[in-house]
Amino acid sequence: MTRPDSIRIVVAEDQALVLGAIAALLDLEPDMTVVGRAANGAAAVECVRALLPDILLTDIEMPEMTGIDAARLLSEAGATTRTVIVTTFARPGYLARSRAAGVRGYLLKDSPVEQLADAIREVARGGIVVPPDLASAAWDHGADPLTQRERDALRLADEGLSNKEIAIRLTLSPGTVRNYLSEGAAKLGASNRIEAGRIARLNGWL
Repeated sequence: MTRPDSIRIVVAEDQALVLGAIAALLDLEPDMTVVGRAANGAAAVECVRALLPDILLTDIEMPEMTGIDAARLLSEAGATTRTVIVTTFARPGYLARSRAAGVRGYLLKDSPVEQLADAIREVARGGIVVPPDLASAAWDHGADPLTQRERDALRLADEGLSNKEIAIRLTLSPGTVRNYLSEGAAKLGASNRIEAGRIARLNGWL
């Protein structure tokens, strides 16, 4: 049951044990209530649209849709829910993309639960929370060269899908997918789509 005046939170995480642990820990906070759980990015978007929480606390790499893309969709739709990313990846590229997607908080999973709770409170008040060392690294990091379509195609290729399968997933022609993969690889200085996916992932651009 939602406590009066508590911060209402939806938690999105594809690892069931981690999802349950985070939700249980946050529910112990006197001013927080976890109102929904999602196992992937697409489910997180639907959960937020249905429940209208104050905070979406989400991982980045999840099936169907990343946490960053979920935040971007919600931001573009004018959702009032504020997004906080919690991830294992301290990659400047991820932080830069998160900020561009309207994310208001970015923390690492090895942060103490007290720090996570304080970050949620700060973001709920309208603030922004980013680790200073990661913010400094992101400032010096090169800009993401990929378009959203190139990123989508490379991400699916990195998962092992063929051009035809990618085309079906993205509702494009195989030729268009081939062009996106080729253009993305060229921008990254990669000789093929496998190398392009590796470079993009290491930089936090997928």
